[in-house]
Amino acid sequence: MQPTRRAFLASVLSGTGIAGCLGRVPEPTCPPPVESDGPVRIGFAGDVMLGRNVDETWRDGDPVGVWGSTIDRLRALDGLVLNLECCVSDRGQRTPGRGFYFRAEPEWAVPALDAAGTSVAGLANNHLLDFGPQALRDTVTHLEAAGIATAGAGSDRTAAFTPATVTVGGIEIAVVALTDQAPLYAARGDSPGTAFTTLSTGDPLSKRRVDAALARARERDPDLLVATLHWGPNWEVRPSEGQQRVARWLIDRGVDVVHGHSAHVIQGVETYRGRPIIYDAGDYVDDYLIKEGLHNDRSFLFELVVADGTLRALRLVPVEIDDSAVGAASETAAQWLRERMRTLSGPFGTTVERAGDGLRIPLGEC
Repeated sequence: MQPTRRAFLASVLSGTGIAGCLGRVPEPTCPPPVESDGPVRIGFAGDVMLGRNVDETWRDGDPVGVWGSTIDRLRALDGLVLNLECCVSDRGQRTPGRGFYFRAEPEWAVPALDAAGTSVAGLANNHLLDFGPQALRDTVTHLEAAGIATAGAGSDRTAAFTPATVTVGGIEIAVVALTDQAPLYAARGDSPGTAFTTLSTGDPLSKRRVDAALARARERDPDLLVATLHWGPNWEVRPSEGQQRVARWLIDRGVDVVHGHSAHVIQGVETYRGRPIIYDAGDYVDDYLIKEGLHNDRSFLFELVVADGTLRALRLVPVEIDDSAVGAASETAAQWLRERMRTLSGPFGTTVERAGDGLRIPLGEC
């Protein structure tokens, strides 16, 4: 009989499982299968910025329009995890000294997120407090009232580091959201903010905070543990060595999916012990200027396929932003994305297969 995930992760913490002690690389050991009745698809999208021009475009129109031709694909998923890189509020004052301010009107933004089937909105990022603590509180209140779980921000540090737990397709998922961006926005002991930490394996305080958040997630005995990370500098197409160490360390600590974002461009995907590391998912919705050569208007919808109790594959569906909405990528953009992902994932030894207009990365081999 397969052990429960709780028993497996207890062995991790005791030093007898895959993580062992933090100072060494443990022997590869597969976690128990995820229990599910049939194929389940869980989507992961990068930065979703619904403020500024996006807000002006859709606040008086059909909220579903922001998802363009990807809406049917989103609705077909069993769940969706994304980074919401704006606040959702009509209140608050601008935080002084910020170059950009992102805020979306709740009346259209909440229905839009709900229409896409958003299960969890990660709020640990460098724009959630652009309009101060009141807008942060409004964001959490509006989303949770719509049945959209949030993680990565809250009324104090404990709340900010508290994981979200949702059930999609019969699978219970715990999501821990963290950021190493905008220390000014960090939640303190008794003040609102984000789950800020340095995200460095060389920082003992950061490791303790992350470990505590993961422990709280494991208390709920989830089938799948996700770490969604807003990390690293903008416009970098490759993760730093430090980010690679953190991602692998997280999987050693029981994380099943590392979901990175913040660079505004896609980075490579690594499979480590049968688990996917999406170093950066790029931008899914925004109004940003397009950087020459970087094509920050092109990215993927990443779909995790769980079948027969196993993480089977990561499907990469090409998408493209056009005029404050996202849509299926053109043939030219899709070809560019496929070639780019193969190039960026190559150094990790990742198997990348063609799948229609997109790509497929097999998983499950520990």
